[in-house]
Amino acid sequence: MLQVSRDNNLKIPKKIEIVERTANEIEDVIATKKGIAVATHEKFNQKKMREQMKVEEEELKIIDKIPSNANDLIVITVAKKLCAYVITVTEKSPKKFRGVFVNRMQNYCLDTIECLLEANFIRMDSASNKVKREHYQKEAIVKLKLLGYIAMVAESSGCILKKQYNQISMQLAETINLVIAWKKSDDERWRKRN
Repeated sequence: MLQVSRDNNLKIPKKIEIVERTANEIEDVIATKKGIAVATHEKFNQKKMREQMKVEEEELKIIDKIPSNANDLIVITVAKKLCAYVITVTEKSPKKFRGVFVNRMQNYCLDTIECLLEANFIRMDSASNKVKREHYQKEAIVKLKLLGYIAMVAESSGCILKKQYNQISMQLAETINLVIAWKKSDDERWRKRN
């Protein structure tokens, strides 16, 4: 903390403490929600809220456990993280949705990774190979858009929570943007080459 002395000079500390906490720690979020509940005269179950926050934190930690392989394109790594998150979230879905939404969402994720890997292994040394590579990139975008639609319907049906759907949507948008950027990059390289 900075202090001003009587002669208006700042006393700057010689050592600054390093804070290793996140900005939105569980305790901070719980205190905020408790304050809102008290202000609006609503009931607040602190124990239940703490458990819910820990579950959410664990779901997001699974994404961080996926290593970034130096050999993989960033788009493939991001797709893998999306897939890990979707599988983690849908494991806890009610049984009645497992045959309808859960299988579809998980399969679209896995199909996307398959398409991206297929595209990555095709060398752009001929026009036919460029067309094949483009086909797999487009196929990956289609699978991601279908995943987004199924996730939206799953959220509205109660299969996944709204915050889980929001997280899936953010990761989907990032993955789609990376696939599009990859495709544009391929087009530029092809134009320069020919």
